Amino acid sequence: MTQEEKTAIEERIVDVLHTVYDPEIPVNIYDLGMIYKVDVQENGNVDLDMTFTSPSCPAADFILEDVRSKVESVEGVTSANVNLVFEPEWDQSMMSEEARVELGFA
Repeated sequence: MTQEEKTAIEERIVDVLHTVYDPEIPVNIYDLGMIYKVDVQENGNVDLDMTFTSPSCPAADFILEDVRSKVESVEGVTSANVNLVFEPEWDQSMMSEEARVELGFA
């Protein structure tokens, strides 16, 4: 897989991550800054590091499965491994400008 192919897959992954929402927050998880790493490997396996706005997120299982299934649906991805991490701890500064405006923090 060429670097251009990996980059194209990463871009498609980011596009699908923009469709994943925490049911309690009207902003997608990517713009919330909850995705820390997207690593596309030569064989099409993808490792993602993500977090939640709170370690006790009641929708955690739903969101993790939504991320995994949507990433695995991307052309060129053979499997997705979603790692839940809490370092660094999420805070509002990780949100995109659009997310801050949407949530009234800007």
